[in-house]
Amino acid sequence: MTSTAAPPAEATAAPQAPRQGDRHARRFSLPVAVCLVMGNIIGGGIFLLPASVAPFGTISLLAFAVLTLGAIALALVFGRLAERHPQTGGPYVYVRAAFGDFAGFLAAYSYWITAWVSNAALAVASVGYLAVLFPAVGEHRWSMCLAALAVQWLPALANLAGTRYVGAVQLVATVLKLVPLLLVAVGGLFFFDPANLGPFQATGQSPVGAVSASAAILLFSYLGVESAAVSAGEVRDPARNVGRATVLGTVGAATVYLLGTLSVFGLVAHEKLVSSQAPFTDAVNAVFGGTWGGTLVAGAAVVSMAGALNGWTLLSAQIPYAAAKDGLFPKAFERKERGVPVVGVLVTAVLASCLTVYNAAAPGPGAGSAGVFEVLVLVTTFTATVPYLLSTAAQLYFLASGRPERVRRGRLVRDAVVAGLAFAFSMWLVAGSGYAAVYQGVLFLFAGVPVYAVMAARKRRAAVPPAE
Repeated sequence: MTSTAAPPAEATAAPQAPRQGDRHARRFSLPVAVCLVMGNIIGGGIFLLPASVAPFGTISLLAFAVLTLGAIALALVFGRLAERHPQTGGPYVYVRAAFGDFAGFLAAYSYWITAWVSNAALAVASVGYLAVLFPAVGEHRWSMCLAALAVQWLPALANLAGTRYVGAVQLVATVLKLVPLLLVAVGGLFFFDPANLGPFQATGQSPVGAVSASAAILLFSYLGVESAAVSAGEVRDPARNVGRATVLGTVGAATVYLLGTLSVFGLVAHEKLVSSQAPFTDAVNAVFGGTWGGTLVAGAAVVSMAGALNGWTLLSAQIPYAAAKDGLFPKAFERKERGVPVVGVLVTAVLASCLTVYNAAAPGPGAGSAGVFEVLVLVTTFTATVPYLLSTAAQLYFLASGRPERVRRGRLVRDAVVAGLAFAFSMWLVAGSGYAAVYQGVLFLFAGVPVYAVMAARKRRAAVPPAE
C-alpha cells in the first residue's frame, strides 16, 4: 500500500505563467478550453453513432440521456478537483495527491497509453474519409499509411509551434466540425418525419437490457471530459475556468450527440439506417437530394478527427510532463518550450506512427500483426477509464478526509452525491468495455509496474544524501 502523504510542494504550487516575451506560448481562454473539451469528445465516431444504435430502436435515445447525466457528473468532479489542484496533469495530480506515487503513476501511465494508441487509431480511421475527398489516397495500403502519418504529424507540428497555435487550431477545427453537424442536428428537425423512427424497442430484450446494450456502444463517446483538467496549467484562472469549460464542453458535445442522432432517426427510414455505412450522408441527401452529402460529411469527419488529434496530442504530453516533474517519468518529458512539453509530443507522435506503419505492414485484417493493432485499440477502452475511477475515488477521499479544506455540510453532501454518481458511471464504463478488454488492459497496465520500480528507486536515491 502506498503512502497517502501529500505530494512535494512543487506538485501543488500554482501554475506558472508563460515566460515574458514568448509570443508562441499563450494561456487558453475559456472559449478555447471549451473547444478543447468538445473537440476531444467529438471525434469521428459521431458520424457512425446513429447507425450503430439504430438496431435497438429509439430506446437508445434514453441510453444517451442516462450517459449524458453520468458524463456531466464526471465533468463536475473534474471541475471541483481542478479547484483544489489547478495544475497541469489532471487525473495524475489528483490521484497522486490522494493516494501517493504508485497510484498516481498508474493513472499517468494508463492515460498516456490511451492517448498515443488512440491517436494512431484516429489517424487510421480518418483515411477512409480522406479517400472520399481524394480517391488516390485509398488506392494502395502504403498511400493510406502515408496519409495517416500526415494526419498524425500535422497536429503534432501545430503543438510543437506552441500553445498559441494549439488553441487556434482547436478553435477553428471545432467551429468547422460543428457547422455540418448542427446543419443536420438542428436543420434536420424541420424535415423530421416520425414515420422514419421505427419501433421504440427493436430487439427482444427487456427495456433495461436494451438500454444497457445500446449504452455499451455509446459509453466511450464521452471520453475526453477531462481535457481541460489535464491542461489546467495552460488555462487562464484554472481554479475557476477548468470546471466551467469541462461542464460547458460536455453539455455542448452531449447536445450535438443527442440532437444529431434524433435528427438522423427522423430523416432516414429505420430499415435503411440499420444497414447504413454513412448515416449523416444519408440524412443530408434526404434533406437536399443529390449525392453531395458524402463529400460534405467526409470533409467534416476529417476536420473533426484532425481537431481531436490536435487536442489529444497535447494531452498525451501533459500527463508525462506532470509525472516527470515528480520523478515518476523520465526527466526528458519535463522539457517544455513555447508552453508545450515538446518531448512528450514527439514521443507520442513517433509511437503512434510506429503503430500505424506496423498496421500497414500487416498481412491483412484479422491476421498476424493486424490483430495486434486491434487488440491495442481494444485495450484503450479499458485504460481510458482507469484515471476516471481513480480520480472519482480521489474526490471521495478528499471529501471524507476534509482535505484540503473543510466545506459547508450542504456542499459536502452535494459533492459526495455527484462523486458517487461519477464513480458509478466510471464503473459502467469499465463494464461496457467487455471482459476481453478488461483482462488485456490489466495486463497492459501492469506491464508498466517495472517502469515505476525503476523511477521510484532513482527518486529515492536522489533524495538520500550520500554517506559521510
